[in-house]
Amino acid sequence: MLFLVVALFLFGVLLGTAAHVPVPVTVAAGIAIAAWLVFFFTKERRKAGRTTKGAGR
Repeated sequence: MLFLVVALFLFGVLLGTAAHVPVPVTVAAGIAIAAWLVFFFTKERRKAGRTTKGAGR
């Protein structure tokens, strides 16, 4: 997943709208997206861990 974020970030910087935005704004947006993905991943991981613990009984 992190690879996809980096790849999309690079494509955005080189080809897209991010090429017209200052670098600090692009980096801040990339960090915000990465933080949201980490938060979402952690939340889903905890939810999946809770539902599968009792499934084997």
